[in-house]
Amino acid sequence: MGGLLFSKCARRAHIIKEHPMNALKPITNPATLTESMDRIIDRFFEPSYWPVRVRRPADSLWEPSLDFSETEKEFVLRLEAPGMARDDFDVDVDGNLLTLSGKRELSREVKGEDYLWQERQEGRFLRTIRLPAKVSEAKIDAVYKDGVLTVRLPKLEQAPKTKVAVK
Repeated sequence: MGGLLFSKCARRAHIIKEHPMNALKPITNPATLTESMDRIIDRFFEPSYWPVRVRRPADSLWEPSLDFSETEKEFVLRLEAPGMARDDFDVDVDGNLLTLSGKRELSREVKGEDYLWQERQEGRFLRTIRLPAKVSEAKIDAVYKDGVLTVRLPKLEQAPKTKVAVK
């Protein structure tokens, strides 16, 4: 059994060292198909498909939930952040990175009132999302309503393909 495992690892190491153009050759061996599928799955889990993990500042106590979706013409991000004012948010786009940050301060304790339970969180937050495609930065729209920040990011229109005559 150990020999089989070593053999598979050796084959995989051999495949990695092959020329990149070999990826375009048709797959005729079932073992090669399995290895190709392994590479596809490994690529899916590379960081480029997932939100960017940024080291949070020391005073960052909470991370608001967000939904990120796509339509035919735009990307839409919704961030739940009740109890904040519109001016408490910063929305920045730098290339293919969208960064949302802000600070929420809760009302202070009421004199003569002792908390028995407190779950609401406050402090700074920072969320960074890698955008899957280029967006039109001049047309980005951010609206805060009913505790939800909605950011609409129109996709950059691609230029139509041009056929070039060969002389």
